[in-house]
Amino acid sequence: MSSLLVGLNVAKGLAYAGGIPLIGVNHLEGHLLAIFLQEEVVFPYVSLGISGGHTELYRVDDFITYTLLGRTRDDAAGESFDKVARMLNLGYPGGPPIERLAAKGDVSAHRFPRSLLEPGSLDFSFSGLKTAVRHKVEQSGPGLTAEDVAACFQDAVIDVLVRKAFMACEREGIQNLVMTGGVAANGALRRAMQAEGERRGVQVFFPEPVFCTDNAAMIACAGYHRYLRGDRQGADPLSLDASASLSIPTA
Repeated sequence: MSSLLVGLNVAKGLAYAGGIPLIGVNHLEGHLLAIFLQEEVVFPYVSLGISGGHTELYRVDDFITYTLLGRTRDDAAGESFDKVARMLNLGYPGGPPIERLAAKGDVSAHRFPRSLLEPGSLDFSFSGLKTAVRHKVEQSGPGLTAEDVAACFQDAVIDVLVRKAFMACEREGIQNLVMTGGVAANGALRRAMQAEGERRGVQVFFPEPVFCTDNAAMIACAGYHRYLRGDRQGADPLSLDASASLSIPTA
């Protein structure tokens, strides 16, 4: 909350001093539109937002019209990376060190669960996977390596994300898929999504890694398009307050 207050009050100061509009932006909306910082994507598209706090699928019909298709029911994908990294003493954030370690491991060494929930569900659940990894690490037997654990854990997460993302595309009849959020910077995930997209005839887009994690540019992009659309009469009052638990208004 403190970082949100700092950013919001700097924006208020700039708006007041410059006589320019203040546009409040939900940071999740910034992630949904971050791809437009580098290229144009034809609407509608399915967006898979994957970060430390969020794993969500949206249908994006234009710059301010979103429909929630599925979300995590417990741990987000990025959160599970962080927790498994802690089990393996890899530090925080967990995504980059697990990706590096996984590159040296054997994805067939262990079989971790893939929770797909009810048939046809587009929701996610990673708590069972995290628990299975913890049990495996606690066994600490001969031949158990951190590299293999990291590789098999990452493979399980990627498997679920790929299946659900393309299930959403098929259900919505959409041929464009955008990945965004911090976990979308994972190279193994990108390669898996790209390969499956080519197999299915779905075009997959990824923001550059610098635009995957939280950044000011994506917030400016979302605010710019809200202003152009005249949303909320084009501006918010200087009394606008910060919130750490907003959901995106959906269709």
